Amino acid sequence: MVKQIRMRWVLLIMLLSLGIASLWDKFPAIKNSVHYILDPSAGFLLNWNLAIGMSIIVLIITILTTIIQKYTTDQKTLKELRDEQKEIQKQIKENKNNPQKIMELQKKQWAGFPKQFKLNMVSIVYTGVPFILLFRWFNDYFISNGNIKIFGFLGWFWFYLIASIIFSSILKKWIKVY
Repeated sequence: MVKQIRMRWVLLIMLLSLGIASLWDKFPAIKNSVHYILDPSAGFLLNWNLAIGMSIIVLIITILTTIIQKYTTDQKTLKELRDEQKEIQKQIKENKNNPQKIMELQKKQWAGFPKQFKLNMVSIVYTGVPFILLFRWFNDYFISNGNIKIFGFLGWFWFYLIASIIFSSILKKWIKVY
């Protein structure tokens, strides 16, 4: 019952996020409110130094989302599932000459993915809407400044993606988020 309620919240937040994203230009109050908050803060950093400012923004966002993920998910269960996946991967390597056993282990491995996915989706309830608002603001900022490139060749989205993967992998290991 609790899992169904959680998944309903996740679905509701995802739909709300999509609604906000689609209404961004239709309801100026949404757009103007976000710009009112982010222009003097994040905008200041980007205007000061694009690469360093964007790195600071991505680091702050990654720290916040990592902390949210740590405290809104069942870390013990996620660790157990991750350890189980590692063990299955080890058994697959040990049985590389036995296709029947590999198929059996892969089925077992695939069975664990939905559990991990559901556990990790809980943090979306807390980060979904802010992410959509932030991404829409980034898009507006970079379009209004002529689609400037970070380091001369990277668009904001690709920079964000690469930097967040790097920061996230370091932070997750440092504060033990599974």
